[in-house]
Amino acid sequence: MKVIILGKGEMLSNLIEGTLDAKCEIAGVLRYEKTVMPEILLSLRDFFKSSPDVTLIKQHKLHEIKCNSVNSEEFKKEVFRLNADIILVGTWREKLKKEITDLPVIASVNVHPSYLPKYRGPNPYLQTILHREKKSGVTFHLIDEKFDNGAILAQQEIDIMPDDTSKELKDRTVYQARKMCSSILSNLETGLIIPVPQNEKDATYFPNIKAEDMMLNFEKETAEEIHARIRAFHPWLPCYVKYKNKYFIPNPYKLRILDEINTKKLLKKNNIKSTQAGNIINTNYKSRTITVMCKDGKSLKMIGTSLYGLFNRPFTKLFIKHIL
Repeated sequence: MKVIILGKGEMLSNLIEGTLDAKCEIAGVLRYEKTVMPEILLSLRDFFKSSPDVTLIKQHKLHEIKCNSVNSEEFKKEVFRLNADIILVGTWREKLKKEITDLPVIASVNVHPSYLPKYRGPNPYLQTILHREKKSGVTFHLIDEKFDNGAILAQQEIDIMPDDTSKELKDRTVYQARKMCSSILSNLETGLIIPVPQNEKDATYFPNIKAEDMMLNFEKETAEEIHARIRAFHPWLPCYVKYKNKYFIPNPYKLRILDEINTKKLLKKNNIKSTQAGNIINTNYKSRTITVMCKDGKSLKMIGTSLYGLFNRPFTKLFIKHIL
Protein backbone atom coordinates (compact mmCIF):
# COMPACT_ATOMS: atom_id res chain seq x y z
CA MET A 1 0.00 0.00 0.00
CA LYS A 2 1.34 3.41 -1.01
CA VAL A 3 1.06 6.32 1.43
CA ILE A 4 1.74 10.03 0.92
CA ILE A 5 2.40 11.81 4.21
CA LEU A 6 1.83 15.53 4.79
CA GLY A 7 2.88 17.18 8.01
CA LYS A 8 5.23 19.11 10.20
CA GLY A 9 7.64 18.54 13.07
CA GLU A 10 7.21 15.78 15.62
CA MET A 11 3.85 14.61 14.31
CA LEU A 12 5.29 14.18 10.82
CA SER A 13 8.32 12.22 12.06
CA ASN A 14 6.11 9.91 14.15
CA LEU A 15 3.73 9.29 11.24
CA ILE A 16 6.72 8.41 9.07
CA GLU A 17 7.90 5.96 11.76
CA GLY A 18 4.39 4.54 12.16
CA THR A 19 3.97 4.02 8.42
CA LEU A 20 7.35 2.27 8.24
CA ASP A 21 6.32 0.11 11.23
CA ALA A 22 3.24 -0.91 9.21
CA LYS A 23 5.50 -2.07 6.34
CA CYS A 24 3.71 0.33 3.97
CA GLU A 25 5.48 2.07 1.12
CA ILE A 26 5.93 5.80 1.67
CA ALA A 27 5.42 7.11 -1.86
CA GLY A 28 6.20 10.69 -0.91
CA VAL A 29 6.46 13.22 1.90
CA LEU A 30 5.40 16.88 1.80
CA ARG A 31 6.66 18.98 4.68
CA TYR A 32 4.47 21.94 5.59
CA GLU A 33 7.55 24.18 5.55
CA LYS A 34 7.92 23.49 1.82
CA THR A 35 4.67 25.37 1.21
CA VAL A 36 5.45 28.47 3.28
CA MET A 37 9.24 28.99 3.23
CA PRO A 38 11.54 29.94 0.32
CA GLU A 39 13.58 26.92 -0.77
CA ILE A 40 16.94 28.54 -0.04
CA LEU A 41 15.98 29.53 3.53
CA LEU A 42 14.58 26.09 4.24
CA SER A 43 17.75 24.45 2.89
CA LEU A 44 19.90 26.62 5.16
CA ARG A 45 17.72 25.83 8.18
CA ASP A 46 17.86 22.11 7.46
CA PHE A 47 21.63 22.27 7.08
CA PHE A 48 22.32 24.07 10.36
CA LYS A 49 19.49 22.58 12.43
CA SER A 50 18.26 19.26 11.12
CA SER A 51 14.96 18.11 12.62
CA PRO A 52 13.85 14.46 13.22
CA ASP A 53 11.55 14.49 10.18
CA VAL A 54 14.36 15.69 7.90
CA THR A 55 16.71 13.05 9.36
CA LEU A 56 14.16 10.29 8.67
CA ILE A 57 13.58 11.50 5.11
CA LYS A 58 17.32 11.36 4.42
CA GLN A 59 17.91 8.11 6.31
CA HIS A 60 15.21 6.21 4.42
CA LYS A 61 15.79 8.07 1.15
CA LEU A 62 12.15 9.11 0.94
CA HIS A 63 10.84 11.04 -2.03
CA GLU A 64 10.22 14.64 -0.92
CA ILE A 65 7.41 16.38 -2.77
CA LYS A 66 8.01 20.01 -3.71
CA CYS A 67 5.07 22.35 -4.26
CA ASN A 68 3.69 25.63 -2.92
CA SER A 69 0.26 24.31 -1.96
CA VAL A 70 -1.37 20.99 -1.25
CA ASN A 71 -4.23 22.18 -3.47
CA SER A 72 -1.94 22.98 -6.41
CA GLU A 73 -1.88 21.26 -9.79
CA GLU A 74 1.69 20.13 -9.04
CA PHE A 75 0.56 18.20 -5.97
CA LYS A 76 -2.43 16.79 -7.82
CA LYS A 77 -0.13 15.46 -10.55
CA GLU A 78 2.19 13.94 -7.92
CA VAL A 79 -0.66 12.03 -6.29
CA PHE A 80 -1.66 10.64 -9.70
CA ARG A 81 1.93 9.84 -10.64
CA LEU A 82 2.66 8.11 -7.34
CA ASN A 83 -0.65 6.23 -7.45
CA ALA A 84 -1.26 6.85 -3.75
CA ASP A 85 -3.67 4.66 -1.81
CA ILE A 86 -3.77 6.94 1.23
CA ILE A 87 -2.95 10.57 2.02
CA LEU A 88 -2.02 10.77 5.72
CA VAL A 89 -1.98 14.25 7.27
CA GLY A 90 -0.62 15.45 10.61
CA THR A 91 -0.17 19.11 11.65
CA TRP A 92 -1.28 20.96 8.53
CA ARG A 93 -2.89 24.42 8.43
CA GLU A 94 -4.02 24.53 4.81
CA LYS A 95 -7.50 23.14 4.15
CA LEU A 96 -7.42 20.29 1.64
CA LYS A 97 -10.00 20.70 -1.12
CA LYS A 98 -12.37 17.85 -1.93
CA GLU A 99 -10.76 17.35 -5.33
CA ILE A 100 -7.51 16.53 -3.48
CA THR A 101 -8.98 14.35 -0.71
CA ASP A 102 -10.83 12.29 -3.33
CA LEU A 103 -7.61 11.45 -5.22
CA PRO A 104 -6.24 8.52 -3.15
CA VAL A 105 -7.55 5.04 -3.95
CA ILE A 106 -8.62 4.34 -0.34
CA ALA A 107 -8.87 7.53 1.76
CA SER A 108 -7.46 10.83 2.97
CA VAL A 109 -6.88 10.70 6.73
CA ASN A 110 -6.04 13.41 9.25
CA VAL A 111 -4.46 12.85 12.67
CA HIS A 112 -5.78 15.37 15.20
CA PRO A 113 -4.18 15.64 18.66
CA SER A 114 -7.37 15.66 20.73
CA TYR A 115 -10.20 13.30 21.56
CA LEU A 116 -12.60 14.51 18.88
CA PRO A 117 -15.15 16.01 18.65
CA LYS A 118 -13.73 17.91 21.62
CA TYR A 119 -11.04 20.54 21.07
CA ARG A 120 -11.27 21.00 17.35
CA GLY A 121 -9.04 23.78 16.09
CA PRO A 122 -5.36 24.70 15.75
CA ASN A 123 -4.10 24.49 19.37
CA PRO A 124 -5.49 21.39 21.09
CA TYR A 125 -2.42 20.76 23.29
CA LEU A 126 -2.55 24.29 24.64
CA GLN A 127 -6.32 24.43 25.00
CA THR A 128 -6.73 21.14 26.87
CA ILE A 129 -4.16 22.17 29.48
CA LEU A 130 -5.51 25.73 29.64
CA HIS A 131 -8.96 24.35 30.44
CA ARG A 132 -7.45 22.04 33.08
CA GLU A 133 -8.64 18.82 31.48
CA LYS A 134 -7.45 15.56 32.99
CA LYS A 135 -7.48 13.74 29.64
CA SER A 136 -6.74 14.57 26.02
CA GLY A 137 -6.36 12.18 23.10
CA VAL A 138 -5.42 11.52 19.51
CA THR A 139 -7.91 10.87 16.70
CA PHE A 140 -7.51 9.44 13.19
CA HIS A 141 -10.42 10.65 11.05
CA LEU A 142 -11.43 10.99 7.42
CA ILE A 143 -10.94 14.43 5.89
CA ASP A 144 -14.06 16.24 4.70
CA GLU A 145 -14.92 19.83 3.79
CA LYS A 146 -14.46 21.15 7.36
CA PHE A 147 -11.45 21.11 9.69
CA ASP A 148 -11.38 18.23 12.22
CA ASN A 149 -14.91 17.23 11.25
CA GLY A 150 -14.71 13.92 9.37
CA ALA A 151 -15.85 10.48 10.51
CA ILE A 152 -13.62 8.85 13.14
CA LEU A 153 -11.52 5.81 12.23
CA ALA A 154 -9.83 5.31 15.62
CA GLN A 155 -8.96 7.31 18.72
CA GLN A 156 -7.15 6.89 22.01
CA GLU A 157 -7.37 8.84 25.27
CA ILE A 158 -4.18 10.28 26.77
CA ASP A 159 -3.78 11.25 30.43
CA ILE A 160 -2.72 14.80 31.27
CA MET A 161 -0.43 14.92 34.30
CA PRO A 162 -0.85 17.74 36.88
CA ASP A 163 2.43 19.45 35.96
CA ASP A 164 2.37 18.78 32.21
CA THR A 165 3.22 21.56 29.81
CA SER A 166 2.11 21.43 26.18
CA LYS A 167 5.53 19.94 25.37
CA GLU A 168 5.06 16.81 27.49
CA LEU A 169 1.49 16.34 26.27
CA LYS A 170 2.62 16.73 22.66
CA ASP A 171 5.44 14.21 23.10
CA ARG A 172 3.05 11.55 24.43
CA THR A 173 0.40 12.33 21.81
CA VAL A 174 2.63 12.03 18.74
CA TYR A 175 4.13 8.81 20.09
CA GLN A 176 0.63 7.40 20.58
CA ALA A 177 -0.16 8.40 16.98
CA ARG A 178 2.83 6.36 15.83
CA LYS A 179 1.68 3.31 17.79
CA MET A 180 -1.84 3.53 16.31
CA CYS A 181 -0.63 4.05 12.75
CA SER A 182 0.24 0.44 11.95
CA SER A 183 -3.14 -1.12 12.78
CA ILE A 184 -5.12 1.72 11.21
CA LEU A 185 -3.27 1.54 7.89
CA SER A 186 -3.62 -2.26 7.87
CA ASN A 187 -7.35 -2.08 8.60
CA LEU A 188 -7.88 0.58 5.94
CA GLU A 189 -6.21 -1.66 3.38
CA THR A 190 -8.41 -4.63 4.27
CA GLY A 191 -11.56 -2.55 4.73
CA LEU A 192 -12.03 -3.60 8.36
CA ILE A 193 -12.58 -0.06 9.69
CA ILE A 194 -16.09 1.37 9.85
CA PRO A 195 -15.94 5.21 10.07
CA VAL A 196 -18.10 6.64 12.85
CA PRO A 197 -19.58 10.15 12.39
CA GLN A 198 -18.66 12.68 15.07
CA ASN A 199 -21.34 13.71 17.55
CA GLU A 200 -21.85 17.43 16.95
CA LYS A 201 -23.55 17.85 20.33
CA ASP A 202 -20.22 17.12 22.04
CA ALA A 203 -18.11 19.26 19.69
CA THR A 204 -15.99 22.14 20.95
CA TYR A 205 -13.84 24.46 18.87
CA PHE A 206 -11.13 26.90 19.92
CA PRO A 207 -9.61 29.44 17.50
CA ASN A 208 -6.04 30.70 17.39
CA ILE A 209 -4.71 32.36 20.52
CA LYS A 210 -4.23 36.13 20.77
CA ALA A 211 -1.27 38.10 22.11
CA GLU A 212 -3.25 39.23 25.17
CA ASP A 213 -3.83 35.59 26.15
CA MET A 214 -0.16 35.41 27.20
CA MET A 215 -0.50 38.21 29.78
CA LEU A 216 -1.18 36.82 33.26
CA ASN A 217 -4.11 38.51 35.00
CA PHE A 218 -4.09 37.62 38.69
CA GLU A 219 -7.20 39.73 39.32
CA LYS A 220 -9.32 37.63 36.98
CA GLU A 221 -7.94 34.11 37.39
CA THR A 222 -7.38 31.74 40.30
CA ALA A 223 -3.98 30.34 41.23
CA GLU A 224 -4.88 27.05 39.50
CA GLU A 225 -5.94 28.87 36.33
CA ILE A 226 -2.73 30.93 36.22
CA HIS A 227 -0.69 27.77 36.85
CA ALA A 228 -2.44 26.06 33.91
CA ARG A 229 -2.01 29.07 31.61
CA ILE A 230 1.76 29.21 32.12
CA ARG A 231 2.11 25.47 31.43
CA ALA A 232 -0.24 25.55 28.44
CA PHE A 233 1.77 28.15 26.53
CA HIS A 234 5.11 26.38 26.98
CA PRO A 235 7.20 25.81 24.89
CA TRP A 236 5.87 27.95 22.05
CA LEU A 237 5.10 31.26 23.74
CA PRO A 238 5.97 32.62 27.19
CA CYS A 239 3.42 34.10 29.57
CA TYR A 240 4.25 37.40 31.27
CA VAL A 241 3.95 38.96 34.72
CA LYS A 242 3.92 42.76 34.47
CA TYR A 243 5.43 44.88 37.25
CA LYS A 244 6.34 48.57 36.90
CA ASN A 245 6.68 48.41 33.10
CA LYS A 246 8.88 45.34 33.36
CA TYR A 247 7.87 41.86 32.23
CA PHE A 248 8.83 38.67 34.05
CA ILE A 249 8.73 35.28 32.31
CA PRO A 250 7.88 32.43 34.71
CA ASN A 251 9.56 29.04 34.52
CA PRO A 252 6.69 26.57 33.83
CA TYR A 253 8.55 23.78 35.66
CA LYS A 254 9.04 25.73 38.89
CA LEU A 255 5.56 26.79 39.97
CA ARG A 256 4.08 26.30 43.44
CA ILE A 257 0.54 27.14 44.54
CA LEU A 258 0.35 28.36 48.14
CA ASP A 259 -2.99 27.83 49.88
CA GLU A 260 -4.78 30.60 51.79
CA ILE A 261 -3.14 29.69 55.12
CA ASN A 262 0.41 29.86 53.77
CA THR A 263 -0.43 32.97 51.78
CA LYS A 264 -1.60 34.71 54.97
CA LYS A 265 1.63 33.67 56.69
CA LEU A 266 3.62 35.37 53.94
CA LEU A 267 1.51 38.52 54.20
CA LYS A 268 2.10 38.62 57.95
CA LYS A 269 5.83 37.89 57.60
CA ASN A 270 6.32 40.77 55.17
CA ASN A 271 3.90 43.06 57.02
CA ILE A 272 1.67 43.40 53.96
CA LYS A 273 -1.88 44.43 54.80
CA SER A 274 -3.33 44.59 51.28
CA THR A 275 -4.71 41.34 49.87
CA GLN A 276 -5.23 42.86 46.42
CA ALA A 277 -4.88 40.25 43.67
CA GLY A 278 -1.85 40.93 41.49
CA ASN A 279 0.31 42.24 44.34
CA ILE A 280 3.78 40.72 44.75
CA ILE A 281 3.82 39.50 48.36
CA ASN A 282 7.21 37.81 48.59
CA THR A 283 10.51 37.63 46.71
CA ASN A 284 13.84 35.83 46.77
CA TYR A 285 16.32 37.43 44.44
CA LYS A 286 18.89 34.60 44.79
CA SER A 287 16.47 32.02 43.29
CA ARG A 288 14.77 34.69 41.13
CA THR A 289 11.47 33.98 42.88
CA ILE A 290 8.38 36.16 43.02
CA THR A 291 5.12 35.21 44.73
CA VAL A 292 1.95 36.89 43.51
CA MET A 293 -1.48 37.16 45.15
CA CYS A 294 -4.32 35.59 43.15
CA LYS A 295 -8.03 36.39 43.10
CA ASP A 296 -9.02 33.31 45.14
CA GLY A 297 -6.92 34.24 48.19
CA LYS A 298 -4.18 31.81 47.23
CA SER A 299 -0.84 32.86 45.77
CA LEU A 300 1.46 31.56 43.08
CA LYS A 301 5.15 31.13 43.81
CA MET A 302 7.21 31.39 40.62
CA ILE A 303 10.82 30.24 40.96
CA GLY A 304 13.48 30.96 38.36
CA THR A 305 11.73 33.88 36.66
CA SER A 306 13.56 35.98 34.06
CA LEU A 307 13.10 39.53 32.89
CA TYR A 308 11.90 39.72 29.32
CA GLY A 309 14.50 40.85 26.81
CA LEU A 310 18.00 39.70 26.01
CA PHE A 311 19.64 42.73 27.63
CA ASN A 312 17.33 42.79 30.67
CA ARG A 313 17.73 39.11 31.60
CA PRO A 314 21.14 39.47 33.35
CA PHE A 315 19.59 42.08 35.69
CA THR A 316 16.72 39.88 36.90
CA LYS A 317 18.19 39.24 40.37
CA LEU A 318 19.02 42.91 40.86
CA PHE A 319 15.52 44.00 39.92
CA ILE A 320 13.81 41.40 42.14
CA LYS A 321 16.03 42.41 45.07
CA HIS A 322 14.44 45.88 45.11
CA ILE A 323 10.78 44.93 44.59
CA LEU A 324 9.89 44.70 48.30
